[in-house]
Amino acid sequence: MKRVKKEEHLLISNTVLVNDKKTTTETINSLIYQKPNGTLLTVPLRVHIFNLARPNIDSILKAKVLDNPRKVAWKTKLLSEKQFYKDLQSRRNFNSWLKKTGEAPVIYNEKRAEKTALALKKYYYSKGWFDVETGFETEIDSSQKASVTYNVATGSPYILDSIVTHIKTPIIDSLYTSQLKRGSLIRKGQQYDDANFTSERDRLTERLRNSGFYHFGQDYITYEIDTIGRTKKAYTDLIIANRAIRSEDTVQRVPFKVYKIKDVNIFTDYKNQNRNSIITDSVKFKNYNLYGYEKLKFRPKALTDAVFINKDDVFKDIDRTRTYRYLSQLQAFRYPRIEYVENVNDTTLTANVYLIPKKKFELTTSFEVSQSNIQTVGFAFNTGLLIRNIFRGAETLEISGLGAIGSSRDASDTNDQFFDINEIGGNLRLNIPRFFLPFNTEKIIPKYMSPSTRINLSATSQRNIGLDKQAFTGTLNYNWNPTTKVNNNLDLFNVQFVKNLNTANYFGVYTTSFDRLNSIARDIGYIEDDQSLSNPELSNTFMPADTFISDVLNQNTTLAPADDDFATVNIIKERKDRLTEDNLIFSSGFSYTNNRRESLFDKNFSIIRLRAEFAGNLLSNLSGVFGLPRNEDGRYEIFGVPFSQYAKAEVDYTKHWDLGQQNEFAIRTYFGIAIPYGNSNSIPFAESFFAGGPNDIRAWTAYNLGPGSSLSTNEFNEANLKITLSAEQRFNLLGRFNGAVFVDAGNIWNVFDNVEDENATFDDFSSLRDIAVGSGFGIRYDFSFFILRGDIGFKTYDPSRSLGNRWFKDYNFSNAVYNIGVNYPF
Repeated sequence: MKRVKKEEHLLISNTVLVNDKKTTTETINSLIYQKPNGTLLTVPLRVHIFNLARPNIDSILKAKVLDNPRKVAWKTKLLSEKQFYKDLQSRRNFNSWLKKTGEAPVIYNEKRAEKTALALKKYYYSKGWFDVETGFETEIDSSQKASVTYNVATGSPYILDSIVTHIKTPIIDSLYTSQLKRGSLIRKGQQYDDANFTSERDRLTERLRNSGFYHFGQDYITYEIDTIGRTKKAYTDLIIANRAIRSEDTVQRVPFKVYKIKDVNIFTDYKNQNRNSIITDSVKFKNYNLYGYEKLKFRPKALTDAVFINKDDVFKDIDRTRTYRYLSQLQAFRYPRIEYVENVNDTTLTANVYLIPKKKFELTTSFEVSQSNIQTVGFAFNTGLLIRNIFRGAETLEISGLGAIGSSRDASDTNDQFFDINEIGGNLRLNIPRFFLPFNTEKIIPKYMSPSTRINLSATSQRNIGLDKQAFTGTLNYNWNPTTKVNNNLDLFNVQFVKNLNTANYFGVYTTSFDRLNSIARDIGYIEDDQSLSNPELSNTFMPADTFISDVLNQNTTLAPADDDFATVNIIKERKDRLTEDNLIFSSGFSYTNNRRESLFDKNFSIIRLRAEFAGNLLSNLSGVFGLPRNEDGRYEIFGVPFSQYAKAEVDYTKHWDLGQQNEFAIRTYFGIAIPYGNSNSIPFAESFFAGGPNDIRAWTAYNLGPGSSLSTNEFNEANLKITLSAEQRFNLLGRFNGAVFVDAGNIWNVFDNVEDENATFDDFSSLRDIAVGSGFGIRYDFSFFILRGDIGFKTYDPSRSLGNRWFKDYNFSNAVYNIGVNYPF
């Protein structure tokens, strides 16, 4: 109440009663012109911040500082005159920041309450309650606080009865009767709703402008509603007027005519400097006229495929929209422009398409600084060359290179150089704005779906990152959009070859497994308590560990197959074999995405992503046909490497609800499974699932959860089945600061593979008791172009603990996981 004057009243609440029932919907709330100050946990934090600011800061500084010559003199002497005035300005700036960040107390205003009552009346009237009455009551107490109650009495709604059309243009009348009437959004028996009439006007306008009526606009459609002498019935006249042709003093009404496209002209290099130049090159291709102020640089078909406006077709607005979208997706032109010119002698149009080509070559560079659990600091430099229209068919070739260096956790050893990690790589990507196939797919996937092909080749080499590896990847990918919200993506061929170069360092990377082997070896007296299963003098430092594993599994130690430690050693051996083997993956996959989000500002939408992938089937069939031999494990090999064979499926669904007042509720569900078969009994590490991390189960770090209820201490826990469920409530805290509370649930399991640990496998629905639950809260800062996110996750239900001892055992800040991320997790 600090800034509330004696004659003023602080607004503390609004209540809307509709037919004596309280209503709190966001639609109704948005109609209220004056709302109380926002609160955080019932505390009006922003008001308190605003109250810290001085309303008359200039007067205060003048009275306390500037009008005191002695104070000015000693401060000037102490700080210098320049710093003295900067200090005064910093006080003004801080005071302005308090006002801007804070929120002024909301003072009750009767005029705004009247406007709210009127807005409520207009809203319910627009929904068919024509007899609605609204008013408000204000309760003011002795503490200068005001509460407002808005009362709405709707009465009975009006129902649509007969709908009669009055269409002046005969051809439109005939079209409405035969086609447009079906699917009308206003029908007899509906409650009157302004929104339905607006939507119907938009629908008719769109259909007519896509039926050749070039001059038609929604202003030609009007409605007359008659309720006089009726019993809650509304009689509707749908009126479509003739075209209005305005001259200086008169308006002439004439029937609308259907316009056709007479010519389509494409200006391929329409730059400002060429505007008054002479056309020097032209070509006619499939009823299109292509003109160039310089020599034509594009093959005609590459441009005509992007234009949906066809000669002799009737005018369609959607053809222009699709042309704009396709030309933009080519990324070869700047600001394409389409202009229709009416031919005065007949009902035809000439379509002119003006294109401004982008530069053929473009250099790109980027620099990154990173930190991870592998390296203390890393630096990466990327550079690339973009070549547009490389084959004169609007294709784009991207050539890029990567170079990176970093310091590993072991670089503090004086015997090692500081930057002991390095990675180099190259990538070649060709984007083709059509399907690259030996047959025509126009009838199956028409060009308005924006079909495109991407061919990608890449190679990378890493040193001192994990086991050191070389990776080669090649893909042939097809992409198309059946609608503006649906995207289909087909990986016809996706070939990945990963070669591990330093498998001897396995136990140097997976130290937890190495420590467990040492513990077992000491327990059975295989080595002394002060010894280790390593020898730095050997070329393979960890050869003693491999020897110990061999001795255990060959029963050359005191361990027997029935012992738990024997099983542990066997698991470590199987995991080592899987993670150190080279991988050859030859797969095909299909992805489907349905994104219902209208724009970046849409807070009420859903997204579903589906993916299916199959690997190794072609190679398996060819191996059988050609009678290739199998290795000692019974697996086929290509170039000495067993290829992977599996089937993989993923379902990812996200839903957001806009709750109003910068509040949003979001959920995400995910299910993924990868089943090895044929030539494989496990899934390659790169294709397996993991749990935890800032975008997953946030109470666990990445790779640190699961599988199942196993108390695994592996550095990287992964499996081939994953379930995730997340829910998050997002709200505004203060200015650009937003908050969130969340609950994440899920886990990973092994299923249908060679893992036999009962705690790690998914056997039946009883395994769902091993779903982990994490909860927590977060703070996010909105930079407009991205969100910086900090989330704190607490282990709420930990499946690695024994049954009956899983809830809230590590629910504290010392065991919490602190996540930093960019943008929202889902």
